[in-house]
Amino acid sequence: MKTSTELRELLNRIDHRGYPAYKDTRDAWQFDGYLLSIDHVQGDPFAAPSKVSVHVPGKLAGFPTELYDEKHKRIALQDFLIRQFSRQVQGFTFKAKGSGKSGLLSVSHCGQEILERTACEIDKNGMVIVRMEIGFPANGRTINARELIKILFEFLPGCVKKSLYYRALDAKAVQKNKELSEDQQFIRRELTRLKLAAFVANGSILPRESGISDRPMKNAVPFTSPDSMEVTLELPYHGNLTGMGIKQGITLIVGGGYHGKSTLLKALELGVYNHIAGDGREYVITDDSAMKIRAEDGRSIKQVDISMFINNLPNRKDTVHFCTEDASGSTSQAANVVEAMETGANLLLIDEDTSATNFMIRDELMQRVVHRKSEPITPFIDRVQELSNNHKISTILVAGSSGSYFHKADHIIQMDHYLPKDITDFAKKEAADFPLPEEPVSPATEPSYARTVKSDNSFRKNDRIKIKTQGKDSILINRDAIDLRYVEQLTDTEQLGTLGQLMKYAQLHLFNNQRTLGESAEELWKILEQKGISAICEGSYVPGGFAMPRKQEIYACLNRYRALKL
Repeated sequence: MKTSTELRELLNRIDHRGYPAYKDTRDAWQFDGYLLSIDHVQGDPFAAPSKVSVHVPGKLAGFPTELYDEKHKRIALQDFLIRQFSRQVQGFTFKAKGSGKSGLLSVSHCGQEILERTACEIDKNGMVIVRMEIGFPANGRTINARELIKILFEFLPGCVKKSLYYRALDAKAVQKNKELSEDQQFIRRELTRLKLAAFVANGSILPRESGISDRPMKNAVPFTSPDSMEVTLELPYHGNLTGMGIKQGITLIVGGGYHGKSTLLKALELGVYNHIAGDGREYVITDDSAMKIRAEDGRSIKQVDISMFINNLPNRKDTVHFCTEDASGSTSQAANVVEAMETGANLLLIDEDTSATNFMIRDELMQRVVHRKSEPITPFIDRVQELSNNHKISTILVAGSSGSYFHKADHIIQMDHYLPKDITDFAKKEAADFPLPEEPVSPATEPSYARTVKSDNSFRKNDRIKIKTQGKDSILINRDAIDLRYVEQLTDTEQLGTLGQLMKYAQLHLFNNQRTLGESAEELWKILEQKGISAICEGSYVPGGFAMPRKQEIYACLNRYRALKL
């Protein structure tokens, strides 16, 4: 094991030499209380920063086992520590002098959701590993080792000791972080027991600060459940918590414009993740298999069985193995529902504003003028009860213009100035005066998911597969773009980084002319669950900058991968 003293001596020797001499620093160096591993050294000061990791042994980190002995607690503690470390680092970045990215210190930027990330990991022995990037300083392309010595020997040790050791942290804050994770996990278990699709605690703050900020809005109206929908849970640490329990089945959310319908749906959409304390949505918990469904004009669809919604096309196009490179609103939404069913989703979240009208409803006049025999689309309204009763898939639907779903809904909520009201009985009574036309619909057959993925030899022979993410919009694999703009439950760019690695791994190791798309997605999820993100990062080191997606987003990514051969 090399020592920090040897690293300092090395840096002094290579000072003022050409930038490639920095490559000699790639090694593990023992510092006081932790190991510094320089995993990858950038080629020049203008290239992507060097990859560095800090390893603090469990005995020295000193975190009690009860803080990380279960998965949800471990993820919550990792999230807590990377946020602490990031705050320390932010005060120094770019203070080192030099050209290009000299002195850049970069750590994962966490949003409001608590995600498992490669930026911070805690193993079963309590070892804390933090991964970051450092721009090794240079003047032009000449090494400026004195500035790097300042970073590695003066600044970084302080960041480590202030944020990665239990004794240096606020023990009460660490405990509260653990307790919140336990309470959130308890609610998730209670959803199943109580047959709820979601729970929204009273006092929750659902509106966000702005369209570009996910922080809670100041002076927003706190959420208050209607009395008829109130559920009280006895949480392990918080104690009694009362809120709105949305039962499984079909729930309709209505109300005037700007009264909070879509705001509530958005909170439920992201309730598949746990949120940090102070977010306002800490106790908004949704069935974690829920999928947001919308129209997605222009998306690629490959061999999807959409026959339960679309059949008998005039051009005789096959809808059992439907393919298109440029889907319409209705075909894309039909495919999204069927693909959600394939993932095992128990809950569909739909907003009328982002749906294809002809996929959602056919009003009475249209049914009189255009007979069902002439209409290839069986609208969602004719399948929603079948999905609930036969497939045990609940639906929460926001509607503002059509009252047709009043007849189908089990529960109807009206949002009025951001406050929900249970208007189920009133709406049902009013709907009785506007009966739906009797137009019998044949039961749908179970969709087929038998889509075998063919191997692609261009990947097997290529050891330089390039992966690039573009925000939360898309992943570029070599020259093939995967458009994920409308996969709205992807909440962090680092999740797209992981999805890109998963697609590469699947191309290299899973697609073999035998596995179906669903089997490939399940295998990828199994690897992530059992071995972590590091298992699909092929190379000599595990980079930071990756976050865990859900299984549902793995399916969504595969389904939008145009280069996939089915």
